[in-house]
Amino acid sequence: MHPVPAAQKSPAQRVIPPRPLLSAVVVAGFVGLLFVVEAVDTVLFGALDDDGVIPRDFTEWDNIIWAPLLHGGWEHLTSNAVPLLILGFLATSGGIKQFAQVTVVIWLTAGLGTWVIGADGSHIGASGLVFGFLVFLLVRGLFVRSPWQVVVAAVVFAAYGAVLWGVLPGQPGISWEGHLFGALGGVLAAWGVARDAKRAVA
Repeated sequence: MHPVPAAQKSPAQRVIPPRPLLSAVVVAGFVGLLFVVEAVDTVLFGALDDDGVIPRDFTEWDNIIWAPLLHGGWEHLTSNAVPLLILGFLATSGGIKQFAQVTVVIWLTAGLGTWVIGADGSHIGASGLVFGFLVFLLVRGLFVRSPWQVVVAAVVFAAYGAVLWGVLPGQPGISWEGHLFGALGGVLAAWGVARDAKRAVA
């Protein structure tokens, strides 16, 4: 039996993106889009802020698609931008296609969960994605049994673990529901990545 060369390792077990420059461009491009949307919202005097997830309102269910793109001001956006850049880049280690799949799972899980149990009002912001990427990185290494990913997860947790308190209710104006279901989406995405990796080697 011969060791598997690094280039042939499963995408689920990588720590560094296979094409770092492309990953950086994709993640930075997404975050840049958030700034463009916020600039438009500023010109419209915050009119887009009402287009977030409106819990249990069947006439506004499609807002689940737009909510992560909207923010309640520049401070709200900038607080999400840096962790999105870092965590998003690390989450591309399985390739851009896998990153897109992971993002969709987190995006929809956060939105649907918030729609079902969220408090009244418009829930906006990309923090559900932040929580999702964070938890995805934390549990992915355990699911795929990758020691280096566990090390990366430990570093990530040391840097951003405190934000996990945001899944608990109690902070006025904070959509803990979006945070909680974003985190659950991260677990679901990590499980899916691990399952697909096992199927690929079966």
